Amino acid sequence: MPSAESVTAIPAAPDAARHRGLVTVAIMLATIMQTLDSTIANVALPHMAGNLSASQDQISWVLTSYIVAAAIATPLTGWLSGRFGRKRIFLTSVVGFTLASALCGLSNSLTEIVLARLLQGLFGAALVPLSQSIMLDTNPKEKHAQAMAIWGMGVMIGPILGPTLGGWLTDNFSWRWVFFVNIPVGVLSFLGIKAYIRETTIQSKLRFDVYGCVALSLAIGLLQMFLDRGELLDWFSSTEIVLEAAGALVSFAFFIALTATARGASFFNVQLLKDRNFVTGLALYFMVGLLLYATRALLPPLLQSLMGYPVVTAGLVIGPSGIGTMLSMMVAGRIATRTDPRALIGLGFGLTAFSLWQMSGFSFNTGESAVVWSGFIQGLGLGFVSVPLTTISFSTLNPIYRPDGTSIYSLSRNIGSSIGISVMQTVLTRNTALFHSQMVEHINLASPALQAGLPAVYNLATLQGLAALNSEVTRQATFLAYINDFKIMMVVTLLSMPLLLLMRKQRRAAPPVDAQVME
Repeated sequence: MPSAESVTAIPAAPDAARHRGLVTVAIMLATIMQTLDSTIANVALPHMAGNLSASQDQISWVLTSYIVAAAIATPLTGWLSGRFGRKRIFLTSVVGFTLASALCGLSNSLTEIVLARLLQGLFGAALVPLSQSIMLDTNPKEKHAQAMAIWGMGVMIGPILGPTLGGWLTDNFSWRWVFFVNIPVGVLSFLGIKAYIRETTIQSKLRFDVYGCVALSLAIGLLQMFLDRGELLDWFSSTEIVLEAAGALVSFAFFIALTATARGASFFNVQLLKDRNFVTGLALYFMVGLLLYATRALLPPLLQSLMGYPVVTAGLVIGPSGIGTMLSMMVAGRIATRTDPRALIGLGFGLTAFSLWQMSGFSFNTGESAVVWSGFIQGLGLGFVSVPLTTISFSTLNPIYRPDGTSIYSLSRNIGSSIGISVMQTVLTRNTALFHSQMVEHINLASPALQAGLPAVYNLATLQGLAALNSEVTRQATFLAYINDFKIMMVVTLLSMPLLLLMRKQRRAAPPVDAQVME
C-alpha cells in the first residue's frame, strides 16, 4: 500500500463543482451494483440448484465464492489505486464486474457460475472503497456529511433491497436476470467515470509487499470459509473447519509479525492505527455490518417458515427498513455538520437497540404493522449511525491515507457481516435444540393436566400424535431461539455505545488531497 511519503497531492480542479453531480451518479451506480449483489442472489439459490443440477450444499458456493473473493481482494485496493491510478482501477473493476455478471447469467453448470462469481468478487471488491474515497476527495470538507449520506444510501440500501429485487426478478423472469440486471448499470457507470473523472498521480515505483499480501489474503479467505461453512459442517467436529481455523490464525499471526518488523513498504499502513477516530470507527462499522446482515439473514426465514408470510409479503414488510435508512441518512447528512456526530451515532444505536427489543417481542400472532415498524425504526437507526460515523472516522485521518483507509473500512463491515450471520445462525441452531429439550421434559404420559389439555391430534399414545407434537414443539423452540437472537443483538448494540467516548469531535485542518478530481 502507498506510504504517506510516496503520494503526490494534486489540487482539485477549479470546475470540480460543475461535474460533481455527474460523478456522484456514476460512482453510486457502481456502489449500488456491487452491494446489491451481496444479497440479491440469495433468494434465487433454490432455482439455480434445480436448473444447474446442484445440491443445497453445492449451490451455497455461489454465495461463498463471491464473499471469499471480495474479502481477499478488498485490502489490495489501496496499493492498486496508488500504483496504477484510481480511475484506471475503477474502470477496470466496473468492466470486470459487469462482464462477470454476464458470465454468471450465461452459466450452464455449477463450475461455471462459481468461477464467474469468483471473478465478480475479485473485480467488485474495489468498487465500494474507491467510491467512498472519490466522494470524500471531490467534496469540500464541509460537505463530507452530505456526500457520505449519498454514499451510505448505496452501501446500506443495496443489501436491504437485494432479496426483494432478486425474488421479483426470479419469479417474473428467471434467476439469470439477477445477474443480467447489472449489465446496463455497469455500462452507464463506466461511461460516467470515463467522461467525468480525472486520473490521480501514478506511483510507478511503489513497492508491493508480496508476503504481507499473501498472508492477509489467506487469513481473510480462510476466515470467510470458516464462517460460511462452519454451521453446515458442525464446526470443529469437521476436519475442514479445524484446518481453516488453524490456517487463518497462523496466517494472521504471520501477517502481524511481518507488519511489525517491516522496515520498508508494508502491505498494511500502520499509520492508520495511530488515528483514534479511525480505529474506533472500524470497530463501530464492524457492528453496523453485524447488525444489518444478521437481521437480514434472520427475518426472512422467521417470517416465511414460522409466521406463515408468503414470499412477496415477507419482502414487502421488510422493505420499509430501507425507507427508514434513506430518510435518516438524508437528515443526518444535513445536520451532521451542525451537531456533534457522536450524538447522532448514539441516537442511531439507541433506535437500533429499540427496534431489536421490539423484534424480541414477536409472537406467532404478530401483525404485519409491528414487523414494518420495527424494521423501519431499525432502518432509521442504522442510517443515523452510518453517515456521521463515516464522517467522523475520516475527519482526523490524513487524506493521503484515504485509499488504504477506505478499503480497510469496507473490509471491517464485510467481516462484521460474516461473523454476525455465522454467530447468530449458530446460536439459533443450538438454542433451538436447547429449548426443544427443555420443553419436552414436561411432556409425558404421567402428566394428567397436560394430557387433558392437548388436542386429539397430539395424542401421546400414538406415533402420529407424537410426531405432530414433536413438530409443534420444534416450531415453538425455533421461534424462541429467534427471539433470543434478537435479544443478544440488542445487548451487543447497547454495549457498543460506550466506544463513542473514544472518538474526538475536533477536526484538524487537512493538507492538500490526493484528489480524484473531475474535468
